[in-house]
Amino acid sequence: MTSTEMKPTVLFVCVHNAGRSQMAAGFLRELGADRVEVRSAGSEPRDMINPTAAEAMAEVGIDITDQQPKILTPDTVKTSDVVITMGCGDACPIFPGKRYEDWELDDPAGQGIETVRIIRDDIRARTKALLNSLEDAS
Repeated sequence: MTSTEMKPTVLFVCVHNAGRSQMAAGFLRELGADRVEVRSAGSEPRDMINPTAAEAMAEVGIDITDQQPKILTPDTVKTSDVVITMGCGDACPIFPGKRYEDWELDDPAGQGIETVRIIRDDIRARTKALLNSLEDAS
């Protein structure tokens, strides 16, 4: 970050920006409140949020149905402090000075609610750890 007064910007990236990245963004918006700017994008975004992912998030009180999958652009990466990738491989451009993490998570696409709950809970734990690391760094 360029200033201690600025809040960090976190970008979650997966292929379709319909499941994993949207769940992670939902958790970070909820847990980080106004301390973090949250973005998500996909290298090949779908037309809509995965309904099973939205259902799993609603079970824990987080509504992601108002979100829309967005295309990943180099500028979105360039203007983010932390970039979390989730199975998008080489599609995410790399810029020096950014913090990158790759979270290996199963894709919720086509999965039943039981499987998506496991993915959701994994994402929640990783998101909490990410938020703690951001707060420790400030």
